[in-house]
Amino acid sequence: MVSTAREENILASETLLTRDEQVYDITIIGGGPTGLFAAFYCGMRDATCKIIDALPELGGQLATLYPEKFIYDVGGFPKIRSRDLVEQLKQQAFQRGPAVELNQRVETLERREDGTFELTTDKQVHLSKAIIICGGIGVFTPKALPGEGADRFPDDIHYFIDNLDKFRGKHVLVVGGGDSAVDFALMLDNVATEVTLIHRRDQFRAHEESVKQLYESKVKIRTFTELQTLDGHARLESATLVNNKTKETERITIDSVVSGLGFSAALGPMNDWGLEIENNEIVVNTRMETNIPGVYAAGDIVTYPGKVKLIATGFGEAPTAVNNAKTFIDPKARLSPGHSSSRKE
Repeated sequence: MVSTAREENILASETLLTRDEQVYDITIIGGGPTGLFAAFYCGMRDATCKIIDALPELGGQLATLYPEKFIYDVGGFPKIRSRDLVEQLKQQAFQRGPAVELNQRVETLERREDGTFELTTDKQVHLSKAIIICGGIGVFTPKALPGEGADRFPDDIHYFIDNLDKFRGKHVLVVGGGDSAVDFALMLDNVATEVTLIHRRDQFRAHEESVKQLYESKVKIRTFTELQTLDGHARLESATLVNNKTKETERITIDSVVSGLGFSAALGPMNDWGLEIENNEIVVNTRMETNIPGVYAAGDIVTYPGKVKLIATGFGEAPTAVNNAKTFIDPKARLSPGHSSSRKE
């Protein structure tokens, strides 16, 4: 039989993939906070575990987008910096030695005749008895910054803050009215020479405690204000703002812009796995089961009646997913292993 050019290309790409022949009990797709805690709990249930993540480091959005941000709503921590929370979660998860594969995006998920799941990434084929999807918000891309001139100053426009020192002594404009924008402004308040926050409305969508801190800070707040133009010569030098009610304009000196407009999220290849999806989220039941037997999900990527998107919520969903995956793998296993405080080391 003569193969077509397309078939030859597929065959060629498959030969480039390496195959991990070990069949893990549970493979976790996504290495953010929920995925890391799920990996730890796999160890508590004596389940072999592998984490696969498309990013170059563990920690998800906290590590990639908001490493300097403080987290206030995780039990046991009155306040903790994102990067420190990620480090604690990694130490906790690595006690049980999970396998980790980074810079790999899972493209397909298929069940073999023997019931084993085969996950194919852009680099490797992985085998697992059960799957837990902890993909956060999925594949995310920053929303475009409005106003003219944004494309002229790519080095001066930022969509996240990974290092506060790069803003030290600068005049910074923050755009947006949600959690990200308000958090960015508060983070920069004691670092930058001047921080101006603009929002097209007068009501902020951020957490009320953060908004209270914002109004108590030195940040210059401009409501009903939008970005009209960014200007400069060799570098960014100024921004023209417009009041969307009075139509009056204001020109301010700035060195950098931080966009807090958020990200557009997409499930990417997961849309083709046969999962039940609602509003770009994976539908699960109270056992964190998806509509595919043996595939579970937890964290911000899931939806169910009453779902609240918090890191703390993901920390509760992860053990639920792991315990039910354990009984799926071994029907004789207990659903609840008891409390960790009663576990012998």
